Amino acid sequence: MRTDTIFMDENARPHRARLVLSYLESEIIPQLAWPVRSRDLNPIEHVWDMLGRRIAGRSVPPGTLHEFQQALLQEWALLPQKAINDTIASMPRR
Repeated sequence: MRTDTIFMDENARPHRARLVLSYLESEIIPQLAWPVRSRDLNPIEHVWDMLGRRIAGRSVPPGTLHEFQQALLQEWALLPQKAINDTIASMPRR
């Protein structure tokens, strides 16, 4: 992990487990303070939703795990950067 990395999660139960918190502290990984159950405030959740909708909208859905992985990579490459930027810019309104 890079030295300027800050760990961010949406306070999901697995992320709050003592084992995880202990590890983050022992490795001196800074954590971003985040409101409980604030998935709507996490831009990556919205990007995952965009990708999911693009996969679901395909005329031929992926039938295997490998096809799904390839579809994700293709859709990620086609996802307009403006859509991601707009999502990030919308965070103050949430």
